[in-house]
Amino acid sequence: MSSAARLLPPLRLGSLEVDTPVVLAPMAGVTNAAFRRLCREHGRGLFVAEMVTSRALVERRPESLRIIAHDPDEKPRSVQVYGVDPATIGAAVKLICAEDRADHIDMNFGCPVPKVTRKGGGAVLPWKKDLFRDIVRAAVREAEPFGIPVTVKMRKGVDDDHLTYLDAGLTAEREGAAAVALHARTAAEYYSGTADWSAIARLKETVRSIPVLGNGDIWRAEDAVRMVEETGCDGVVVGRGCMGRPWLFADLQAAFEGRPERVRPGLSLVADTIYRHGELMITHFGDDEGKGMRELRKHMSWYLKGYPVGGEIRRALGLVDTLAQLRELLDSLDLDSPYPGEEAEGPRGRQGSPRVPSCPDGWLSTQDITPDLELRLREAELSVSGG
Repeated sequence: MSSAARLLPPLRLGSLEVDTPVVLAPMAGVTNAAFRRLCREHGRGLFVAEMVTSRALVERRPESLRIIAHDPDEKPRSVQVYGVDPATIGAAVKLICAEDRADHIDMNFGCPVPKVTRKGGGAVLPWKKDLFRDIVRAAVREAEPFGIPVTVKMRKGVDDDHLTYLDAGLTAEREGAAAVALHARTAAEYYSGTADWSAIARLKETVRSIPVLGNGDIWRAEDAVRMVEETGCDGVVVGRGCMGRPWLFADLQAAFEGRPERVRPGLSLVADTIYRHGELMITHFGDDEGKGMRELRKHMSWYLKGYPVGGEIRRALGLVDTLAQLRELLDSLDLDSPYPGEEAEGPRGRQGSPRVPSCPDGWLSTQDITPDLELRLREAELSVSGG
């Protein structure tokens, strides 16, 4: 283990100090309060809630307010906000801060999902330089009186011909963002191929006064250490790598403290973790057992990746309806099965293939915002649901 990895200090975001340089990336349908608690039970990190739209928050839609809710003992409380209109973003940030709903706010400029990008949001928004600046400025302005740090998460750009991350990083720095995080892929790459860590290094060389965080292809603790060594980044953002592996945060904690131990769970520990996740899901959804189990189903294949579990039981777990049924199925597994090694690690979740990003008509023809496009952007927020 290198000395650089051992000495990476805790992450400081403005006045907020996080006791680790590890951040959990918000993932829709994954990083709800139940999963965040499970991760906290295994390790430390800044655990960010699922993305929520600024419009939905301003309108106080119940589901959006539920998404940004935290357990009483969850500290620091972190939320991620998406939007394409500076005024609405500002109002949403003011609501969060004035009502003491978070200790940290992250701005989403990294989502490559077509329902977001076709409205001009997510990973394609920084192409419009002035709009990006105005959104970051509005968020920082409303959060500053409350001492709440605002950070920016982004991608390299729309595609290789429309890269934005260096300009966006400098803009975020100038406008008072507390940190910038880079998923080292373009929107066009979606989750395919290999993340370009050299872009993280270039961003770190460019943005000098605030932390630069790296994201992309961190599947194990050793990947995080290597990213820091190769790029000089100040921390890491973990997304898909922790799906079905909440103990990854224990591994990351050990790695950045220079300790060699790693969690290598046999199937018995995996089964216990799945059951615990199920309990937390039910509590999270107001003791709605059916809803909790339905949400848990999507995690099953991630938990069981690499383990000797037959197709019939996998299918049954993917249809589980009750906690009692879950317990019965888990008890039927070969719980003496040891950790399968690298087969349980590596890529998981959606990857897809490179694609032409969906953008509003004429989006890439200019970096300016026309009056017509400004109107369409305001309307766009109404059709993208929170989370």
